Amino acid sequence: MHFLSQDRWLLGTAIAAAALLTGCNTVERPAVATGPAAPAAPSAPAQASAPVPARPANPAATAATAVAAAPATVTRTVSSATTPKAYRYDAAMHLYEQNAGRIYKGMLQPNLYAVAVLEVDIDRQGQVASINWRRAPDHVPEVMAEIIRTVRAAAPYPIPSRMGRVTYTDIWLWDKSGKFQLDTLTEGQL
Repeated sequence: MHFLSQDRWLLGTAIAAAALLTGCNTVERPAVATGPAAPAAPSAPAQASAPVPARPANPAATAATAVAAAPATVTRTVSSATTPKAYRYDAAMHLYEQNAGRIYKGMLQPNLYAVAVLEVDIDRQGQVASINWRRAPDHVPEVMAEIIRTVRAAAPYPIPSRMGRVTYTDIWLWDKSGKFQLDTLTEGQL
């Protein structure tokens, strides 16, 4: 009798474990039609969820996937970055997209007009919360003003969905022509 109770306990534990594991299965299988289609039962409206974009292997590839924001006319990107360094790439791609005509093409000249190191704090909605100079090009205040203007004008940035807020740092490489590259996406110097 003692062995029978132990066997039932083991069987119950095995059934509970199987039920638990079955509940963990998240793979959705497509329905297979086997006959005439029956009318679908009314269901609650599904909530749209944005796919988590994969990080492009090629730095020249587009940044994050666009998803619809609250207003239907505005599209926003969502970053899947989990570290400030990974987010820096998404932010650099966003800045390049917003300033396509201002990006220096090719390798930069050896003597740059200005080099600046800027720390940018992005909030949960992709807005610029604060900007801090880590290395300010004090000798060219017009470049400092233009970098700040460019950073603020590019908002909203990709939403840091996996981190909430993010503070990232990038280096601005400024040519005397007024065009620039970011260190994250630079083509190098001659």
